[in-house]
Amino acid sequence: MSVVVKEPALSEKDMVAQAEAALADISKVRDGVGKVIFGQESVVERTLVALLAGGHALLVGVPGLAKTKLVETLGIVLGLDARRIQFTPDLMPSDILGSEVMEQDETGRRSFRFIPGPIFAQLLMADEINRASPRTQSALLQSMQEYHVTVAGARHDLPAPFHVLATQNPLEQEGTYPLPEAQLDRFLMQIDILYPELEAERRILLETTGTQDAVAQNALDPSRLKDIQHLIRRMPVPESVVEAILKLVRSARPGQGDADTDKHVAWGPGPRASQALTLCARARALYDGRLAPSIDDVRALAEPVLQHRMALTFAARAEGMSVRDVVAKLAKGI
Repeated sequence: MSVVVKEPALSEKDMVAQAEAALADISKVRDGVGKVIFGQESVVERTLVALLAGGHALLVGVPGLAKTKLVETLGIVLGLDARRIQFTPDLMPSDILGSEVMEQDETGRRSFRFIPGPIFAQLLMADEINRASPRTQSALLQSMQEYHVTVAGARHDLPAPFHVLATQNPLEQEGTYPLPEAQLDRFLMQIDILYPELEAERRILLETTGTQDAVAQNALDPSRLKDIQHLIRRMPVPESVVEAILKLVRSARPGQGDADTDKHVAWGPGPRASQALTLCARARALYDGRLAPSIDDVRALAEPVLQHRMALTFAARAEGMSVRDVVAKLAKGI
């Protein structure tokens, strides 16, 4: 038994044909990114999975790990209209959303005209998002969930597809503000970027300190990306995978019968986490050339999907525990 989206069912032959075509396009995207971003295969995979699933991603890591470079490269390779906002403490919401200005015509009649901000893009890079105040961070909240913004009472729809890839420095560094919980929940995944392996760093040294840098090439267009995203939503999900997702997410909530969770977790993930896991598991399966997700996909995605949707108790933090430790233990139990 499997759960499918309520649409006219594709025949197995059509599904295989569309999946093979999508896989060929995804392969071109991977190759295009790989020419510019060295190593970090897991980071590239998770970021692409988030985009293929139609969501947003939060890239977390210390400066100098090519977070910004990755987002720039994805914009070029995917053919998206990409814009960048450098978040600073003095950034205002209107600097992101846009604002209304008063104009006067030849007859002297005055009227307001809306000037769109940089958020009106298909791929928005929110660079160092936690450098801005919570008020400015929250300017993204409506757009990330509802794909439109409201300025002066008027609704303005955003382009489609619309994705936010935000970069963030670790909160331990000076001059940073934690993101509001409601906004964190809008990110499909939090992707931690670690230091590169030795051979990858060696390649970085050799290939980025010469007279010419590698240049990304376009491999896809926005309409094709939307087609692949739609295909992913039509992929069947086995009942066993649905049960594994429900078990994992519910066990991460206090008061659901898990003694360790009750002891260590202050608050856990909501239903949006289950939705994110389902979409990302489908996207990861297609990324790997499979027509349906498995429980291994759920285990692999548990950390990036759940870690920013949970908070530990004070006692757990005092013991030196991390959310990753809790999620890893829960993922082993499914």
